Amino acid sequence: MAYGMTRREFGIAAGAASLAGLGLGLPAKAADTKTLRFIAQSDLRVLDPIWTTAYITRNHGYMVFDTLFAIDAEFAPHPQMVGDHSVSADQLTYQFKLRDGLGFHDGSPVLGVDCVASVKRWMARDGHGQSIAAVLDEIKPDGDKGFTIKLKEPFSLMLDALGKVSSLALFVMPERLANTDPFQQVTEMVGSGPFKFVKEEFQPGHQVVYAGPMAQYPRCHDKGRGPQRRRSRLVGEPAARCRARARGEL
Repeated sequence: MAYGMTRREFGIAAGAASLAGLGLGLPAKAADTKTLRFIAQSDLRVLDPIWTTAYITRNHGYMVFDTLFAIDAEFAPHPQMVGDHSVSADQLTYQFKLRDGLGFHDGSPVLGVDCVASVKRWMARDGHGQSIAAVLDEIKPDGDKGFTIKLKEPFSLMLDALGKVSSLALFVMPERLANTDPFQQVTEMVGSGPFKFVKEEFQPGHQVVYAGPMAQYPRCHDKGRGPQRRRSRLVGEPAARCRARARGEL
């Protein structure tokens, strides 16, 4: 190349010049420190995380909903919404009690009936859930804050299944939503997760907005410090992403 530039160096210089032309060489506008803006990897078209295995919908599910169990770095399940649980000696009866202070974003408490309905809907769609359904004897609420699962034969992956992290994760919904036909989409997003879905600002193909973190997540809430809103822009074209960055929109 001319002036001693290699092809690699020329390519880097040309790329930098093109980005500068889009305005990325200039300081971005002052950002709202209470809003975290980001571009998602794909468009969020389906909101129901039990209806589809799309990762963008699963990620949306983790923003809005919570799970009974979660896994650690070693992929071992640990209680999340569940406070206490026990397993009978014959491995056929599982009893779960929810931890205190759980509530949905509409102000209603999370109850055992919500968990039962959510587990049933999930079992109809997920492979692990279908394996549990094949050996299920009974699942029922146990008071307001608990539920019980009884099996016909032991299922060693029970807690792993309840805490699986990828599609389809077992997200807990209010009973009235979880009673929706598993093969029909839930369109009302009411969960008990760290963020509240802002329906009024949802623009399919353009943006998704979440408010929070919710107060029942003290480690996320952090006494009001940090971003209080997550605004996901759905921008497909790389050039459009660059222009959004240059305008200080991200």
